Amino acid sequence: MSAPNAFFSETILLLGGAVVAAPIFKKLGLGTVLGYLAAGVVIGPVFHGITDGEQILGVAELGVVFLLFIIGLELKPSRLWQMRRDIFGLGTAQVVVTGLALTALAYLSGVLEWRGSIVAGFGLALSSTAFAMQILEGTGEVNTKYGQRSFSVLLLQDLAIVPLLALITVLGGGQGSNTPFLDFAIAIGAVIAMIVMGRYLLTPLFQVIARTGAREAMIAAALFVVMGSATLMQFAGLSMAMGAFLSGIMLAESSYRHELEADIEPFRGVLLAIFFIAVGLSLELQVLVDNALFIVAAVPIIMAVKAAVIYALCRASGSPHNDAIRIAFLLPQGGEFGFVLFTAAATAGLMPSSTASLLVAIVTLTMALTPIGSALSSRLLTGDEHEELDEDFAGANADVLMVGFSRFGQIAAQILLAGGRDVTVIDFSADRIRQASSFGFRIYFGDGTRKDVLRSAGIDKAKIVVVCTQKREITDKVVELVQADYPHAKLFVRSYDRIHSIALRNLNVDYELRETLESGLLFGRRTLQALGVGEAEAYEIGEDIRRRDEERLVLQVSEGLQAGRDMLFSHPVRPEPLVKPKRSMEMDADPLAGPADVTADA
Repeated sequence: MSAPNAFFSETILLLGGAVVAAPIFKKLGLGTVLGYLAAGVVIGPVFHGITDGEQILGVAELGVVFLLFIIGLELKPSRLWQMRRDIFGLGTAQVVVTGLALTALAYLSGVLEWRGSIVAGFGLALSSTAFAMQILEGTGEVNTKYGQRSFSVLLLQDLAIVPLLALITVLGGGQGSNTPFLDFAIAIGAVIAMIVMGRYLLTPLFQVIARTGAREAMIAAALFVVMGSATLMQFAGLSMAMGAFLSGIMLAESSYRHELEADIEPFRGVLLAIFFIAVGLSLELQVLVDNALFIVAAVPIIMAVKAAVIYALCRASGSPHNDAIRIAFLLPQGGEFGFVLFTAAATAGLMPSSTASLLVAIVTLTMALTPIGSALSSRLLTGDEHEELDEDFAGANADVLMVGFSRFGQIAAQILLAGGRDVTVIDFSADRIRQASSFGFRIYFGDGTRKDVLRSAGIDKAKIVVVCTQKREITDKVVELVQADYPHAKLFVRSYDRIHSIALRNLNVDYELRETLESGLLFGRRTLQALGVGEAEAYEIGEDIRRRDEERLVLQVSEGLQAGRDMLFSHPVRPEPLVKPKRSMEMDADPLAGPADVTADA
């Protein structure tokens, strides 16, 4: 078969495997990542449809590169600076403590001498950015606190590849590069150069291209920036993903951020799927067969040690039990950089090539087991702990600030958006934020009863604050806070019931509405129509009920809740039934009559 035909046939196999495996495993609840791995094993080691998995893995690694670029686009430099303690504190502790623990296990196993054990231990201490981030994206938990802490650890692991490669050179007696400190300096210089270019060159570049109006040129420029920055970092001895991440960070505040993300996303999705398939292709079944007993014992032990160390470090650094469990079960696998380290160690004579292949097989199996372990972690969670997301209010400066995104608020927000108005929404439910974000709402995590949250969400620029929280006590806190500190903003408030409406009017809010009033009136009108009443007549009845209800509410605000009730029950006649509205002067003079007076919850 000619080379071009082989290329196309392999591409068809890879895409076909993704198309078949992803929906099947998704339906089974096992996740798409495990499906891609299984597809790779079937295509490669089982049926030998593709034999050169490592070459495909090198190309498909661009999927990880694009993934890190998109993550960088969502992180401003200021946000990254806020994460510095988790990156350099928790991340460094994880690599060092886990590396030492696994080094001891490798040495005690008798397979490697001490130098090879160090490389094996620290290589296995690294986790897979691709697997972990794909799982977080699939569950919509990238921006949770545990998701951000997990990403911080992964980011430090990417940085650790430079000193670990230098360590191999030192342990190997100088084989390979003879200037490890020069290599380190070059890597630092490349990072600085990347930051400078990103700050002063990238945005002007996209401005020039945007003026041309050529859509394809913008896509080409996005790909050029991602792959160019990745290549620069690779030349400097860092990972390609690190370069793409830095370029994304530099463009996080650019006005082209959303367009770039949309341009890169299709490439990211397809290449990342092929990356996972390529990992399955690279699995050497013969190595597994020859060392079955050792692997069966080693894989769970390695994952258990990593999980235990990560859990202990997360708890020691302030994570609650549930978050520590989630992180521990998300990062117990080996990573892509382990392949690089083990190959380099074999080249430097620190371990036999057969042992390097064995370690690669172990890493691959830990990757394959990670989605299952992550799914099972929920069994170890305790209590009804309220999940929190990081408060990041980038872009929150709309004319309308909505506090609470209940069903009532969701309907109101749709009308505002349809009218061409921007709405900033803050809510305290992580699940609701994930669901709303998937529909394109600009929604942020935050507690609306806190002044600093309201300020960060842009209340100083908001013309109207819409309060749609579900609990009366929370609504009242928000109203009092806004009236005390932000009197310029108009207050539109959803009330819980009639008594709450009276209380809100006594607080002089600009507008309030009982959550069930309009729906109840419409429901009654439609019921009348179904019973044979004409549409116009049913509408008049509904409007009359609305008018009398409003007049009674005004009276109760001025004289108290009992004012309306006393006058109703001291009236010589019972409340009249729902009949066609009268147009007489007597009807107009009796605003308190009618069934709407019977309960305070109407």
